[in-house]
Amino acid sequence: MTNGQIQLPNADGVLRAYTPRAEPLPLTTGSPFTSRTVYSAAHVVADPYADTTPDSPAAVDWDATLAFRRHLWSHGLGVAEAMDTAQRGMGLDWAGAAELIRRSSAEAKAVGGLIACGVGTDQLSVTEVGYPYSLDEVRAAYEEQLALVEESGSRAILMASRALAAIAKGPEDYLEVYGHLLRQAAEPVVLHWLGPMFDPALEGYWGSTDLDAATSTFLEVIAAHPDKVDGIKVSLLDAQREIDLRRKLPDGVRCYTGDDFNYPELIAGDDQGFSHALLGIFDPLGPLAAEAVRVLDTGNTPGFRELLDPTVELSRHLFQTPTRFYKTGVVFLAWLAGHQEHFTMVGGLQSSRSLPHFARAYELADGLGLFPDPALAAARMKNLLSLYGVNQ
Repeated sequence: MTNGQIQLPNADGVLRAYTPRAEPLPLTTGSPFTSRTVYSAAHVVADPYADTTPDSPAAVDWDATLAFRRHLWSHGLGVAEAMDTAQRGMGLDWAGAAELIRRSSAEAKAVGGLIACGVGTDQLSVTEVGYPYSLDEVRAAYEEQLALVEESGSRAILMASRALAAIAKGPEDYLEVYGHLLRQAAEPVVLHWLGPMFDPALEGYWGSTDLDAATSTFLEVIAAHPDKVDGIKVSLLDAQREIDLRRKLPDGVRCYTGDDFNYPELIAGDDQGFSHALLGIFDPLGPLAAEAVRVLDTGNTPGFRELLDPTVELSRHLFQTPTRFYKTGVVFLAWLAGHQEHFTMVGGLQSSRSLPHFARAYELADGLGLFPDPALAAARMKNLLSLYGVNQ
């Protein structure tokens, strides 16, 4: 390595020289937004000293995990807690998620932060014969989690259920379960439609693999209880489908984009409306995303796009197939940025991406100025490379 350069491996294994950025992008903390409601789905920080295995209960570093949430709140972002980004169902079980919800909700109350928490059915684990549960058991699992979130004082996000996807016989089962939950919800909830690219077990959600038919059922659920639906969170990575869907929502029901490929255009919107945001990519992009939304608050849409459009390449890289492993890149960047002291994940998920993937993620994030201390990020990147046998 010469002149401060780092040797980074390409996908074909060939090393190339990269010169790290000298200064970070100047980003400051700020007040909540006025034109959009924006949540960052936040990751959890593992306890690196715990003697665990990939299939044992998660060991979480609670101090570092909550500190990261305070970082997001300080920039005006809301926190979407115990969601896919927190490795829900991929390292974090319901017991761990419940503790996360309790702790984060209390922290949000203490600092005045916006929070919404995931409600699912992950108490119902898959067995050798699949999901041997009834609709009543699925509904009861949802009810248990909904009660905990409501008791914590947080808004609920009704997440897609693997168990329901496995046992539902058709759209009518979704209408029954969701209708029951919405009728008893104390406050309006967010409905979450997570596509199979994020979780293959959710193929055919809402009772059909035909997305038009599934959309009709989804809209039917909302139309029956519009007063109990704060909004919908759509994660299908299909911008036009999201636009078409948000135009069909009842008045007062928001669309929160979960499209980590097309978020700038969807948040910016058009003459018929826009999407709010609930995004995993806003975990590593937090300060930059917040700065962009504050520009949008002034009515400066071109300025918003100028800040946020360049981040899409990084997001598409982190969310490349298999998309469900995007959390590995998110935690990797948090380590490089100094938000945690190690690159360890619950469930051992740090092994789910390759060295060339990490190298490209580092290069793209550094180019955007995301690292508060570029020298620290470069030093940690070099440490990782040395572990893989890449000498500098």
